Parts: sequence; structure tokens; C-alpha cells
Amino acid sequence: MSAQLQPTGSAYFIAHETARPETHTLSVLVDNEPGVLARVIGLFSGRGYNIESLTVSETEHEKHLSRITVVTRGTPHVLEQIKNQLERIVPVHRVVDLSVRAEELGHGKPLARELALIKVAGEGDARVEALRLAEAFRAKVIDANTGHFIFEITGSVSKIEQFIAIMAPLGLVEVCRTGVAAMNRGPQGM
Repeated sequence: MSAQLQPTGSAYFIAHETARPETHTLSVLVDNEPGVLARVIGLFSGRGYNIESLTVSETEHEKHLSRITVVTRGTPHVLEQIKNQLERIVPVHRVVDLSVRAEELGHGKPLARELALIKVAGEGDARVEALRLAEAFRAKVIDANTGHFIFEITGSVSKIEQFIAIMAPLGLVEVCRTGVAAMNRGPQGM
């Protein structure tokens, strides 16, 4: 037991109450039908769990299945509660904590990517610097005129956040992010 999880002498000591919250990526396979997403989101909001990222898309058209990818934070105990509660929702077929599953399979961290559209307005040196930095980050220019650029960038959450941070002083106007899409490495499916 780590120093932070040492019993206090109380008969009511519960280790999970002192565990540090961690970020986890959950992959939820559901029926592709109206109301399913609302039920999943309702579970999070009703119990006060925050959603840091959310993506949803149909993944198997023939089987009418969609995949919901949720990034959330919590202690291991809270994450286990979330998984158990999600599994009880009727149209949910499977819930996998990609962060834990990757460790179990020995494949390292799951692959996670996000896409962002970033509008930067500027002229002169700021414009030249924005283009130079975009090239360094492998961001694509998808719209441009004499007063602005719109960049498309794909990568890890930290890469997107770094790019946004360096564009801020150059005239950042607007950001639109897709949310995280993720899956585990290796030959096994979800």
C-alpha cells in the first residue's frame, strides 16, 4: 500500500476514497437507435460524472451498432461503478475501459486521436509564423484568405492542445474539436 493509502486507524477506512483520479477512455458498443446516447449521457450527468470527450458513430451498419467513446476521470472505484452502470443499460452490448484493457493485453496505451479545426486571423509576421508552426505540427491549411487561415490538425489530445496554445498569441479566433476516437493496439477487437 502506498503512503497515501495507509489506513488511518479508523474502522471505516476505505482505500478507494483516497485514490487519485485518473483519466480513462471507455468504449461502449450500443444499438444504433434513437435515445441510446441520451441514456448513456443521462447516466453520467445524473451521477455527477464529468465527460471530458465524447464521440459517437455507427461502426457496424449490418448489425445496427454504434460505438460511443467517452473520456472521463475518476478513481478506479468510480470507473468500475461507471462501467457496471453502463452495462445495465439495455441497448449496451459491451463496455471496455481501453486504458485497463491495453495493460491487460500488454500492448501499451491505447491509440487515441482527435481532429480539430482551428481558425487563426493575422497579417504580416504573425501570418508567416502561423504557417511555419502549422507546417511543423503537420496541420493542413483547408481555408485561407488575406486575413485568416483555417487549419486542420489530427493527433493526440496533447498535440492538439499544444497547437492551440501556440496559435493563441498569433490570432486564434475559433476552435472546433471532434473528441477522441480510440482503440487498443494488437490483433484483438474490443
